[in-house]
Amino acid sequence: MKGEFDYAKAVEELEAIASKVEDPQTGIDDIDRYIKRSEELISACRAYLRGAREKLDSMNN
Repeated sequence: MKGEFDYAKAVEELEAIASKVEDPQTGIDDIDRYIKRSEELISACRAYLRGAREKLDSMNN
């Protein structure tokens, strides 16, 4: 069973990916892999934030 999504860890991983992509020593194949992973993380973060906003909206109504 997968654990609950950890937004803070996802943001931390995105920051690490950004550093790796900015490093001139990083190869193009690695950059491609990092970009794909960052797209997954960004999508998950957006879904998490959307869910949090909907939960807050439902509590305020």
